Amino acid sequence: MNSLEYVLQQLLNALSIGSLYALVAVGLSIIFSLLRLTNFAHGDLMMVGAFATLFLNLAGVPFVPALLGGILLSSGVGILIERVAYRPVRGSPDVTLLLTSVALTYILENLGILLFSSSPRNFPLPDWMGTVYSLFDGRITFTFITVVTLGATLLSLLFLGWFVTRTRVGLGMRAAAEDLTAANLVGIDVNRTVTVAFVLASGFAGLAGVLWAAQAGVVEPLMGFTPLLKAFVAAIIGGFGSIPGAIVGGFALGALEVLIQSLPSELGLSPYRDALVFALLIAFLLFRPGGILGVRTEVKL
Repeated sequence: MNSLEYVLQQLLNALSIGSLYALVAVGLSIIFSLLRLTNFAHGDLMMVGAFATLFLNLAGVPFVPALLGGILLSSGVGILIERVAYRPVRGSPDVTLLLTSVALTYILENLGILLFSSSPRNFPLPDWMGTVYSLFDGRITFTFITVVTLGATLLSLLFLGWFVTRTRVGLGMRAAAEDLTAANLVGIDVNRTVTVAFVLASGFAGLAGVLWAAQAGVVEPLMGFTPLLKAFVAAIIGGFGSIPGAIVGGFALGALEVLIQSLPSELGLSPYRDALVFALLIAFLLFRPGGILGVRTEVKL
């Protein structure tokens, strides 16, 4: 494999993992932009979407309708946690929001363990999803799930862009993100706006969970923990609370991870990939807390 083919292969890998980080980070940013709240339960909604898709598929539902069912169930759980857990404490001190978010995470994870056990389960895919393609006489290879991941991410982000710029509810979300109190004063239904935001963010999490499980081949109750942490880093890199920043940060983080992994083994950096990623997070928090796109906002964890 010559240098150009090697670069193209690593670029494809970076786009694949970066698109997943971007999907999760966008969901985090949607909620943060409205409520200034980091929803730590967001990663567990990935688990909900993946398990729902798995059991629907095992029940005989074709994969694509099962995927849509998993996304819908994730959105439904998102509505539930917003109404039951977050709405009653909206406007409360930071520590209350923090404890509520962390408590939701533990509740969903332990509920998942009780229902499905802590053991990983195989995530079966239809044969057409596992088809391997090659270019340049097999020197560049990828599976159809990679194509699906990139395509689903692109379509989701295009839909989100259209929704927030061309629909009344989306424009209301943008206004509420600027000032929730002022949006309420001018007649925007804040509760409905926040609910729609949770529907979108949770749906993104459900889709990311299915795609993550499809690439990993397994699904388990704690599967959302790692991608949530990586998406948090991506959101900080791009600019927390900024949807474009989340996209930029997600793909930048994917590229960084692939770059570290592809460096010569003599450098010995591959085992420290995650450590280097979180060191980058600390560097951004210290020297550029607004992220790449320069977003300045107060982060409430």
